[in-house]
Amino acid sequence: MNTKPNKGFTLVELIVVILLLAIISVTAISRFGGRQIYELYALQEQVSSVVRQVQLNRMQSNMDMSVSGADSLRLVAVNGCLGSQSACDNLAETRSDVISSDDYTFSSQPLSTTSSPIEFNLLGNPESAASAGVQITISSKNSSDRVWVCINSQGFVYPSNQVCP
Repeated sequence: MNTKPNKGFTLVELIVVILLLAIISVTAISRFGGRQIYELYALQEQVSSVVRQVQLNRMQSNMDMSVSGADSLRLVAVNGCLGSQSACDNLAETRSDVISSDDYTFSSQPLSTTSSPIEFNLLGNPESAASAGVQITISSKNSSDRVWVCINSQGFVYPSNQVCP
């Protein structure tokens, strides 16, 4: 009996090769993304942390908000600076309650500026125009990417990938 030798690959061998190629390609593609993919989300967590720090500073202070020393207890989100009002007014100081960036912009709704910052009461709730809640938008200057940090009316601070409710 004369049999032909088998030429080719079995189905199992083909599936294994395809799976290996898929794993290698997914690994390679994730390396091409660069830091931009993760940088915005890391900045979002940093912003949440700074907002909580300013909020906690206010909760631990019984200072009257009308005095000039209360600037470190007010939150501003203006252009490339987010943090306490006194920290954004003087970026030359090394402080932990501020984020300054040339690549990202910060804005808030309701609008916060150095002349009308966001204030918290002693319970950590936003006050005045911000009493219904605050939405902080973090936008990249180099792309259309943006994320949000929300503060609800009870003072809960949380990151969000969509506009705050």
